[in-house]
Amino acid sequence: MKAYLSRRYHFSASHRLHSEAYDQNRNREVYGKCNNPYGHGHNYTVEVTLSGTVDSVTGMVCNLADLDTFAREYVLDRFDHTNLNQLDSFRNQVSTTENLSIEMYRIFAKFSGAHLERVRIEETSNNSFDYAGGALPAEGIPEERPR
Repeated sequence: MKAYLSRRYHFSASHRLHSEAYDQNRNREVYGKCNNPYGHGHNYTVEVTLSGTVDSVTGMVCNLADLDTFAREYVLDRFDHTNLNQLDSFRNQVSTTENLSIEMYRIFAKFSGAHLERVRIEETSNNSFDYAGGALPAEGIPEERPR
């Protein structure tokens, strides 16, 4: 019997939307106030949806404590109260929430307790982004560890 589990995590981070492919004027046109040289911040909510067979002994898709430990080590300790632009993940790409969704998917795909179905990130009460996989570069969990 396959079941789905969704779990939400929260972190705060800043970023600046800026593409090296554009000049200063074009960056302002494309990203508007989000191109502020000093950056801006969000209180992000990351929701992961996992699936699996309900264990006949535990009655669970996966152990929530294991998932929470994984999220704390690889997401919360790494992303909370950081500037996303300073992370290796965003050195060569714009730190949009679309790209953040892909990065979160890449990280949670390494969780071995259940199958990752999708990642949803709420950036504001009006903006949310979903990523359900696709062609991802063959990379492991980023080398950056909690500080």
